[in-house]
Amino acid sequence: MHIKFKDFFIQKIRYKEDVNTKKLVYIFNFLLLFAIIGVFSYFMFIGTDYNFNWGSIYDYRQKFIDGFFTTFYISFFALILSFFIGLFFAYGQNSKIILLRFFSRFYIEIIRGTPLLVQILIFFYVIAANLGLDNRYVAGVLILSIFSGAYISEIVRAAIFSIPKEQYETGLSLGFTIFQTYRYIIFPQAYKRIIPPLTGQFASIIKDSSLLSIISVNEFTMNAQEVNSYTFSTLESYIPLALGYLLLTYPISLWSRKLEKKMKD
Repeated sequence: MHIKFKDFFIQKIRYKEDVNTKKLVYIFNFLLLFAIIGVFSYFMFIGTDYNFNWGSIYDYRQKFIDGFFTTFYISFFALILSFFIGLFFAYGQNSKIILLRFFSRFYIEIIRGTPLLVQILIFFYVIAANLGLDNRYVAGVLILSIFSGAYISEIVRAAIFSIPKEQYETGLSLGFTIFQTYRYIIFPQAYKRIIPPLTGQFASIIKDSSLLSIISVNEFTMNAQEVNSYTFSTLESYIPLALGYLLLTYPISLWSRKLEKKMKD
């Protein structure tokens, strides 16, 4: 018993040492990569004829902050709404109601086959105007949700159809209802296949929100453009813009990797 306990104790120490070693290796490589990119960027920017003047945009820092949070709120609500729209039309494509099935296919083909820029203009100046929707921010959320919902619908549909038909038949043979079959057998398997493309689509929503500037939504990109027009500091205005979008999209990628790792475990 004493020998077994000693072996267990030794293995535990070795495991901790391996974990600590992996962390040190990870940190070292991260710092090395950061240093390489930093040196490369330094020599690229130092070799240009552009004279940076960061002080010129400091007085407009609140414009960047306001634009950042506006983009965050618009993207957040668009992410939620587009997911439910995608689920609905994923169901609609396989519905027994022919009209709903045809409408779902029509919606998806129209949205995926036309530019978002055109959709924004038509929705806001034609559809929203006739419906009396004057709030540009609400209209922006709806536009992004409708646009992204078509892609999410295809992601969900493809994930469900990738599950072998035998799985569905097995659920029915066990006495499950259609709802129970999808809930306990189909969706848990499809969920693992949805996460990676869904993450990419969510990140795209955040970046696509920059096009809402054409209907005068004061989001991140529009505010950066205004600061540039005031100060004529192009790079000083757009570099913080790029970093801001990275700050918005990176947590989604990080969350996706954690979910994938959790599902593998």
